Amino acid sequence: MKTKSLAIIGVLLFSFLVLTSAKNIQDKQTFEGVYDGKEDYGYNFIGVNEDGDEYTMTFHEIGSELLKSFDLNSEKLIGTKFSVTYTTIIETEEDEDGYEEETETNTIVALKKL
Repeated sequence: MKTKSLAIIGVLLFSFLVLTSAKNIQDKQTFEGVYDGKEDYGYNFIGVNEDGDEYTMTFHEIGSELLKSFDLNSEKLIGTKFSVTYTTIIETEEDEDGYEEETETNTIVALKKL
């Protein structure tokens, strides 16, 4: 009976941990834009909103396999239109004064030339 109770408690604890950690998983989003080059802080793409206004979307990270297929570190793809699939992770840090600061990291997970 003790073994059965421990097994049930273990399953419940595991389920709780899985469900609470699932909040950190970010949904993939898609963005269409023209590649504008690489800066120290990331890869820039120019998009157009519903009103026709241009804006810059910066992606901070990209997988090494994607860089082999699309060399965004060179200038040869500047001006090329892409569909970018990415995830966003928001981390909250507290500074020495107790104020919270959010850091957003956009990571490219797929690229498709348009």
